Amino acid sequence: MYNDILTYLPYKSSFLFVDNISSLDSNGVTGNYTLQKDAFFYEDHFVNYPVTPGVIITEIMAQIGLVVLGIYLMKNEMAEPGVVMDAGSFPLLTSTDVSFFKMVFPGEKVTVTSKKQYFRFGKLKCSIEMHDSSDELVARGVFAGIIKNAVK
Repeated sequence: MYNDILTYLPYKSSFLFVDNISSLDSNGVTGNYTLQKDAFFYEDHFVNYPVTPGVIITEIMAQIGLVVLGIYLMKNEMAEPGVVMDAGSFPLLTSTDVSFFKMVFPGEKVTVTSKKQYFRFGKLKCSIEMHDSSDELVARGVFAGIIKNAVK
């Protein structure tokens, strides 16, 4: 239903961590991702006991909870005058504060829920949580980012 927004994400193949968006509006987003058992980061991250690196968990949270919502807000003309999203635009994560509560293993499906704290002056700040398929809290944090135009 909301998956058309995925065509605007600036990630491809091995670094796209969004499978589905189940809800999306100007106040937040919910989406999920299933970690592929053969993902490149499992090969060397704890040999014989693969665990999803925290940086990948953070990236999944950022892609679903911040980038998807930011693109939605920009595409729906909710940005301030002078803040434009076009083909040369890309998201920048400007800050995170994440707490981790549980490990995530290859093959697990995670759900990310984000609630907008504010969107002004081209900056989006959100409270984001990740839960596993048993609805147990995996991670929680506050993320902020901006949309910038590529400089060539």
